[in-house]
Amino acid sequence: MDLLTFAINVTLDGCCDHRAVVPDDELFRYWIRLMDAAGGMLWGRTVYELMENYWPAVARDPKATRLDREWARKLDAKDKFVLSTSRRDYPWGNTHRVKGDLAGAIKRLKKRTPRGLLLGSPNLAKELHRLGLIDEYLFVVHPIVAGHGPTLFVDWQASRLKLAEAKHFKSGVMALRYRRG
Repeated sequence: MDLLTFAINVTLDGCCDHRAVVPDDELFRYWIRLMDAAGGMLWGRTVYELMENYWPAVARDPKATRLDREWARKLDAKDKFVLSTSRRDYPWGNTHRVKGDLAGAIKRLKKRTPRGLLLGSPNLAKELHRLGLIDEYLFVVHPIVAGHGPTLFVDWQASRLKLAEAKHFKSGVMALRYRRG
């Protein structure tokens, strides 16, 4: 299928700061299933470094929750693709630097990843959206008004999307999957 899916937690006011929302067990299991189904994760340097600085230690922490350890271990095993012009060294296992011109590199990566890629970097998503390379948008909307940023869609190119799926969670969270229109 080689789909590139921009998947992100977001509040009602568009905040995509990872500290603004905390997934409950039901939502965490949903994210784990999404990651299991995908062929790899695609990040920019900033998000990669956030993940690298936290999750590898959780995978080895016996005091971490079962779901945190499960996510962390699966993330360790998952192919992780990173776009960065400033960083060259990636010691976290299964991490690959994406090289070349952005559009060509992403097109090649999509073809090499038939199970698809989950994109989790808002700044990178903005650029890939502009290039028309994102196939799906998965917004996991939390019923929270954060009152701060960073927020999605500032200076994004206008685009029409089609609702493909909506999933309601017990917590009031909605997972909304859209495809390019």
